[in-house]
Amino acid sequence: MEVGVKTWRGTFGIIKPNFRPGSTEDLIRILPRGIGVVPLHIDHRVVRNGTQSEFERSLDAYEEQVALLADLGVDLIHPAGSPPFVIHGYAGERALLDRWEAKYKTPIFTNGTSQVNALRTFGAKRIVGVTYFRGNINELFGKYLSEAGFEVLTMAGMDVDFGRVETLSPSEVYRFIKGTVTQYRDVDAIYSMGPAWPTLDVIEMLENDLGVPFIDHIAAQSWEVQRRFGIRQPLQGHGRLLRELPDLPVAIRANGRA
Repeated sequence: MEVGVKTWRGTFGIIKPNFRPGSTEDLIRILPRGIGVVPLHIDHRVVRNGTQSEFERSLDAYEEQVALLADLGVDLIHPAGSPPFVIHGYAGERALLDRWEAKYKTPIFTNGTSQVNALRTFGAKRIVGVTYFRGNINELFGKYLSEAGFEVLTMAGMDVDFGRVETLSPSEVYRFIKGTVTQYRDVDAIYSMGPAWPTLDVIEMLENDLGVPFIDHIAAQSWEVQRRFGIRQPLQGHGRLLRELPDLPVAIRANGRA
């Protein structure tokens, strides 16, 4: 283990699928003081265009970094980037994480893990999903959540080039998400795929205007890390999940990856 990798409230390693700035900085900014972050990246040439075939080929690159973080002795490992894992289905992702945890002797969670857990804390059943991907890959995202036990009313992809997502303004994202959600009735929660668009800036507005929890990628990461480390430091201004820091029901914690 490398000397100095541990910090006093817990240290986790995060593996990013690209070198886009912004989301890692946002996560560190909203984490409580005393949580250490070791950021790693897979080779940027693996995922260039956000295609399904790229995501399918990325798991070996992720595992190399998982092995490195385990060797460093972090307390928790987070392979970030939802699509590379979600496209394998809920059961397929769970099987992969079980195999990696057994091999590397370290707890591991994905964005799918944290967001499904967050949806369950609010007792959500009927959800609307929003993404910044075009085409049939959105059907795989919806299937993942259906397999996790949710009724997915839609998994709507914004019509934007993968390389331009980080240039979207909060107002553009707000309009797309609100316009999507208001087409459906009896929605329990909103699921947002991916950290590249500025959803962290509009969580509070969307929750206030639509009256349902908004499960953001980055906020769910912070909540999951705190929950795993036994930390409770509520944060205002980024939605109910971080303001309330709800815990999973005991029955869910005892049955399945939680």
